[in-house]
Amino acid sequence: MLYIISMDLTTAVILLIVGVAVFISGMNMMSGGLKKATGKSLKRIFKKTQNSPFACLGIGSGVTALIQSSAATCVLAVGFINAGVMSLYQGMNIMLGSFIGTTVTGVLVSISSVGGINLYLTLLAFIGVVMMFFKNEKVRNIGEILTGLGLVFFGLYTMSNSFTKSTEISGFMQDTFTKISFPLLLLLLGAIFTALVQSSSAVTGIAIVMVSSNAMSFSSAMYIVLGATIGTCITTLIATIGGSVNAKRSGLISLIIKLVCALIAISIIWPFEATSGAFTSFFTSNFGTVGFGLAMFNLLYSVIFFSLSMLGVKPLIKLSEKLVKDKDAENKKKLLLYIDERLIKTPDIALMQVKNEIIHMHTLAMLNFRYGYEYLVKKDKTNASSIKDTEANIDYINSKITEYLIMLSNKVNSEDSKVVGSYFHVINDIERIGDHAYNFYETAKRIEESELSFSSVAVNELQKMFDLIMDMNELTLDIFKNEEYSKLKTLHELEDHSDILAKELSDSHYKRMTQNECSGELSDDFATLISELERVADHLTNIGYSISNPVGDEE
Repeated sequence: MLYIISMDLTTAVILLIVGVAVFISGMNMMSGGLKKATGKSLKRIFKKTQNSPFACLGIGSGVTALIQSSAATCVLAVGFINAGVMSLYQGMNIMLGSFIGTTVTGVLVSISSVGGINLYLTLLAFIGVVMMFFKNEKVRNIGEILTGLGLVFFGLYTMSNSFTKSTEISGFMQDTFTKISFPLLLLLLGAIFTALVQSSSAVTGIAIVMVSSNAMSFSSAMYIVLGATIGTCITTLIATIGGSVNAKRSGLISLIIKLVCALIAISIIWPFEATSGAFTSFFTSNFGTVGFGLAMFNLLYSVIFFSLSMLGVKPLIKLSEKLVKDKDAENKKKLLLYIDERLIKTPDIALMQVKNEIIHMHTLAMLNFRYGYEYLVKKDKTNASSIKDTEANIDYINSKITEYLIMLSNKVNSEDSKVVGSYFHVINDIERIGDHAYNFYETAKRIEESELSFSSVAVNELQKMFDLIMDMNELTLDIFKNEEYSKLKTLHELEDHSDILAKELSDSHYKRMTQNECSGELSDDFATLISELERVADHLTNIGYSISNPVGDEE
């Protein structure tokens, strides 16, 4: 006959605290091992996710059930949203799935107490530790998972002992949760405790142990569990700090969904529990044990409410866009000076405005071209700090003009359709000029760090080609603005001259190299610079010739 020594209150409290600590440590270790074993696969799965809400929900549920951490799944989803790999809509449905998948922990905890198998399950920790000594990484990862799982069961076993073998602590818990019986206060307690330990699974597991040990009523435990679903949002919100605007919106939407679902559920449960205890009666009488009944309550609540929440994701995304403003997007909208979607109804005017916007984009690109050249060749950093932002603005305007032209292409007549086609090529040429300007900026930064510079002779020769390109730019703008067909021949001649000048500059540079008048360290950079200047001349020629040929090639 097994003799059990009665515990005093101090011992029981110590066991309770240690049990909670071991349980949470085991959860973290198990989750860490699972992430190591499946991390790369999870990222591949997430990246391949399509916009099907049910597919996203299933992936979120499955991944979380596997790694036993909704917080980890949500952090991964937020990371992908932040990186732009995943849309906000995709990420939210995956996160909803994670809220369902995390209920598996509660089911495991409740099953472990059936038939007194909890103590034997702690042996998994010993098996896991042995496996962690193997050299094979996969075996070590599995060992870490089993060790964590064994610690989870040991923590549960220790907590359970502190309740069942100490009438003082059990009575204290019963008295406490008898006094704190107000549902909204219990909801708040569950949320706060979960926010502190950052694990709804841990709080749910502790609630299951307390219910199984008669230290808490089933009714109180339901409200605690509902609060735990809210508190776990803290990890997601922390992950969004410093992230993109969509990442921040995902954290807000997650909080709104969990808060609304919990409040709706409590408004349904509260009246029935107050009058007849209907929910307590149903879950305690139909699922074998009270612990398993609480786990099933958590599971059914999550499946029903978070699945239905998919219907509200799109409206909540719109709401979040109003609550969490994208200041960068608002600032970028101001970059568009002429095009407006309302003008699409009048295609002729819309087409005129597109032309004005293209000229605006061209002006920015050539301004950046000048700044980049001056920084690289003359080491003039006066305007260098604005180059990166201007390049981003050019890319934004390019994307918006492209979208506008696509909408406009279905509205214009056949003659104007050719103009629309030519504009696609023009903005591509302008965008490439912007890219060359940014290349100058990056090269200049690298050369500056190496404390090198071009010789005065090289700078003077490069200036000739730069001046020629700026002359071409003025002519190109005149031709494009006013459709000056008669000036195309002059533009063609200037472009030919730029080719000749590029060859002369290259020959002159190598001649100086052979006579040791120039350092060979910047030889490749000089050759690349000449090539890029020549390409800018080509792009300007294409823009000018676009008025006679949609693809901008010379006739």
